Amino acid sequence: MADPRAFFGARAARWEERFPDDGPAFERAVAELGVRSGDVVLDAGCGTGRALPVLCEAAGSGGTVVGVDLTGEMLAAALRRGRTGLVQGDVLRLPLRTGSCDVVFASGLLSHLADPAADLAELARVGRPGARLGLFHPVGRAALARRHGRELSPDDVRSEPRTRALLEGAGWECTTVDDAADRWLVLAVRLSRAAR
Repeated sequence: MADPRAFFGARAARWEERFPDDGPAFERAVAELGVRSGDVVLDAGCGTGRALPVLCEAAGSGGTVVGVDLTGEMLAAALRRGRTGLVQGDVLRLPLRTGSCDVVFASGLLSHLADPAADLAELARVGRPGARLGLFHPVGRAALARRHGRELSPDDVRSEPRTRALLEGAGWECTTVDDAADRWLVLAVRLSRAAR
């Protein structure tokens, strides 16, 4: 994608209306990610903040949830929905301290990254050793490819071998790949060693 700001900015006002039934999928993904009360959570590429209510509920009143997105129009749409904890920023240069997050959640992000290896390493930078990562999409890879008139290919960034290799190179250990018809969820744990 050449310019994600232009793509998402033009769609921000009606983004959530396009996907009105995704709530239960987000709830299930966040539950499987294991967000706990008191966690510091980053929603990377949060868009309109569809995951923020679920993440905030899981982190509880003692937790902190920050949604970071590059697109101002998406963040404005999130604010209109009463979502808080929003920061405009690039996932390649997150405005967070090294090792500050217990959990990193990223919905629909991986396939929009210009440099997935560098961006996953940046997500690892802000995760403390042992932090949990959830890469998620509420539509399965095959269904999404059909929706966009494409065939699945092994070099797809969301294919299991590619995703596992990218995560490993970025300092994450992939623990789960659920490449189902109705969703795509990858769970990983931040290793104590630095990314290669």
